[in-house]
Amino acid sequence: MEFSKKLQQLPPQFFAALVGKVNEALAQGRDVINLGQGNPDQPTPDHIIETLQVAAMNSQTHKYSPFRGIAELRQAAADFYKREYNVDIDPNTEVAILGGTKVGLVELPLAVLNPGDYMLLPDPGYPDYLSGVALADVKFNTLPLTAQNDFLPDYNSLSDEVKERAKLMYLNYPNNPTGGVATAEFFEETVRFAKENQIAVAHDFAYGAIGFDGKRPPSFLQAPGAKDIGIELYTLSKSFNMAGWRIGFAVGNAKMIEAINIIQDHLFCSQFPAIQHAAATALNEEQTCVENLRALYESRRNTLVEEAQKIGWTITAPKGSFFAWLPVADGYTSEQFADLLLEKADIAVAAGNGFGEYGEGYIRVGLLVDENRLREAMKRVAKLELFTVKVQ
Repeated sequence: MEFSKKLQQLPPQFFAALVGKVNEALAQGRDVINLGQGNPDQPTPDHIIETLQVAAMNSQTHKYSPFRGIAELRQAAADFYKREYNVDIDPNTEVAILGGTKVGLVELPLAVLNPGDYMLLPDPGYPDYLSGVALADVKFNTLPLTAQNDFLPDYNSLSDEVKERAKLMYLNYPNNPTGGVATAEFFEETVRFAKENQIAVAHDFAYGAIGFDGKRPPSFLQAPGAKDIGIELYTLSKSFNMAGWRIGFAVGNAKMIEAINIIQDHLFCSQFPAIQHAAATALNEEQTCVENLRALYESRRNTLVEEAQKIGWTITAPKGSFFAWLPVADGYTSEQFADLLLEKADIAVAAGNGFGEYGEGYIRVGLLVDENRLREAMKRVAKLELFTVKVQ
């Protein structure tokens, strides 16, 4: 039996290849500092686990979940957005429960586009956005994200042809992989642009809880009129260290939410109800654990920047997310530099070109090891003598 044409046209899984390289090095007994993946290293808070334990002992949770999720979680998502962002959400028509937001991001083009339609994707951007493009048999144009524009797209640079044919646009702030953060003004501009050109917007708010230097990342839905043309996808993976739980949700435009719910009616039967109860606890209860996590990532970010400066590696501190976007050493491509760090220093990073054309010249580093390991990583890089330490 051959794979279907649709399966054959899927892009290679970028992170699977990275994991393979790291596992090979580990199998050789090497002490690899893995900064390449976005897998939170802290445990899920106890109060969330306790809710799961109690719910799992209740035989009612052993039955099929309602197709569109339990009412408690849909209401919790609505209450969370009202409390945290002052955005009104109807739990019955403006919430879709997801088995992790990757599911929603991949299935959305299948739900709202037709083969041959165009969408706009950030470059650099999360590689799995391309999975939805391939499965829906749609086309895409890119939104270049550059340091010169604070890693925000410049809508004025798009041609009339691109704006005319685009029907769906993905954004992601705080941004993976660059660590860039959007402003309220940018989201207001996005709403105007989307309405003028009749483009639906999906904002991937995976790192919404992780903003630095006292600045909280805004929600796209806080922009006036955002719900008229768009949705936002929120995962509990990052905010609550629940990556393995596979739970998140989309909120916003009722028609787009209904499209997601309809396709999920045919693909899934929602998530294990006990996980949904635990997710509701995470959203409903006091958020000190989230603030503590944000502070931890900020401390790690500061350590990385300080240690990099000591060895002459000039980097820009990310404004949000748990990633840093670092320029490669002179004379190397992204992939060459990433391979060098793994082969010569036992440091795993993600090559920037894996995130798109505009990722070339960078590597992505995760702030997902403790500060001592970050210091050790910079000491290993220093031994390669790739950077010139500036004498004060």
